[in-house]
Amino acid sequence: MDSMKGQGGIQMLLTAEQEARQIISNAKNLKLTRLKQAKEEAEREVKLYHSNMEAAHQKKISETSGSSGSNVKRLDEETAMRIQSLKESASRVSSDVVAMLIKHVTAVEA
Repeated sequence: MDSMKGQGGIQMLLTAEQEARQIISNAKNLKLTRLKQAKEEAEREVKLYHSNMEAAHQKKISETSGSSGSNVKRLDEETAMRIQSLKESASRVSSDVVAMLIKHVTAVEA
C-alpha cells in the first residue's frame, strides 16, 4: 500500500510539474505578446512624432520661402531705383564729360 501511495505522490508531483511548466510557458508567451504590442505602439508613436515634425518643418520652409519671395521683390525694387539714380547722375554730367574729353582730345601740346 505504501508503494501505491508513493506512486500516487510521484504522479501528483509530475502532474504539478507539468502544470507549472504550462503556466510558465503561458506567462512567457503573454510576456512576448505584450513586448510585441509595446514595440508596435512605440513604432506608431515614433511614426506619428516623425510625421508631426516633418509637417512642422515643411510649414517652416513654406513660411520662409514666402518671405524670400518678398525679399526678392524688395531687392528688385531697390536695384531698379539705384539704376534709375545712376542714369540720372550720368545724364546730368554727360555733357560736362563730353566737353572735357573734346577739350583734351583737341588740345595740341607742343
